[in-house]
Amino acid sequence: MLAIKKARKLIESNPTDPASITLAELVLSLGNEASFNLTDIYTLDYKRFELALEILAEWRLDRYYAKKLRLIDASTQIINPPTDKSPDPDQATIDAPAAEQAGTKTTGVK
Repeated sequence: MLAIKKARKLIESNPTDPASITLAELVLSLGNEASFNLTDIYTLDYKRFELALEILAEWRLDRYYAKKLRLIDASTQIINPPTDKSPDPDQATIDAPAAEQAGTKTTGVK
C-alpha cells in the first residue's frame, strides 16, 4: 500500500489524533510548498515517522498526482474544517438606490 493512501486512511479515520494532524500539516506544507517544522515529525511514534518519510519520498513522484489531491483534501478538512455559516435571511439587505428605498422616483430633470 502506498504511503499516500495509508496517510489518507489514517487522517480520515482518526482526524483528531495528533499523528493525523502532524501528517496532515506535512501534506499541506508539501502541497503548498510551505515550510514545515521537521521536529514535529520526531514527535511521532516510529511507525508514523516512517510513514512521514515515505510520504516525502512518494511526493516527489508526479505519477501519484491524483492520489495527492485526495490526500490534500482530507488533510485540509481536518486542519481547516468547513464552517457552516449560511446567511441569515433576516439580515439580508437589498442593494437599491436611496430614492427607491425612500419610495420616491427621480426623473433626472432639474
